[in-house]
Amino acid sequence: MYSQPTALRSVLDPKYLEYCLSNLYDIGDWNECLFWLRGLNDTYRIRNSKGFYILRVYRHSIGECDVAYELSLLTQLIHELSSVSTKASAPISKKDNSLYTVVNAPEGQRIAVIFNYLTGTENVLHDEKSCFSFGRSAAELHAAMDKITLTNPRYNLDTNFLISQPLDRIVNHIGEEHNETPFLREYSNALIERINIVSSQGLDWGICHGDMHGNNNAFQEGDSFTHYDFEWSAKGWRAYDLAQVRGRKRLPEDKKALLWNALISGYRSVRGFSEQDESSIELFMMARRFWVMSLDVEFINEYGALDFSEGWLEGFINEFRSYNIV
Repeated sequence: MYSQPTALRSVLDPKYLEYCLSNLYDIGDWNECLFWLRGLNDTYRIRNSKGFYILRVYRHSIGECDVAYELSLLTQLIHELSSVSTKASAPISKKDNSLYTVVNAPEGQRIAVIFNYLTGTENVLHDEKSCFSFGRSAAELHAAMDKITLTNPRYNLDTNFLISQPLDRIVNHIGEEHNETPFLREYSNALIERINIVSSQGLDWGICHGDMHGNNNAFQEGDSFTHYDFEWSAKGWRAYDLAQVRGRKRLPEDKKALLWNALISGYRSVRGFSEQDESSIELFMMARRFWVMSLDVEFINEYGALDFSEGWLEGFINEFRSYNIV
């Protein structure tokens, strides 16, 4: 079956990437290409006489259509944001004016994009001032996205993407005969039903960032934020985007309400966010957590099954039961 070694996911040698890419860009000689971060995708930092750049090498499962969508979004978004303080990470054009390169990897083809290096700091949003600024920035981002036209095919951030498909992945992992499978089916059906009810009453819908959790997808300079990591961007409920910030990690329990009020006040200082939208936030926090569980399942083969055993499952099940929607 195997005529040569096969990798689930490789870490490409920086020297190999320099060999493949450096002559394609007009940014000068590369003094250094350093493997910077392993996440869902791999990040490298390039250094040359002009400064730094960020190189993203997307995982094998990300196709050209996915990257083309993200880059089309970014190029239009940068233009629409030119008159406000909020910014988005900018891809660097190659000599032929294209924006990405397909490189060979042991697991198959992967796509590489170079971005401008972002300065600033990662703000964990633990004070009212920064939450207000982030909320204002999120609203400016959504307002700019309302002006964008995208023709690339794309999924929607709807209940199928957030709940139905994740349920299939989770059940396929734990097995149809697992004693928690009936609960997961009942829970997901109840969540879909509730979201269908609130969305039928009218919620803000449009292009979303898709991963706006406020931990590692924006850098702050002064009162302004530059957003990056638009991989999950698609049309969806804006309440889902903000629910990710509301449910972000490392949030002080005793300050949650105070910080949320500051964030939503900042958002409403730029564009509307109805009481109906705000009332749906908790539902979308639940949907987000269900989707995150399925994301764990999707990457078990890459990160190893040890951390995703019965203890992992029990933690999510206990969390879902605590919501008391079934």
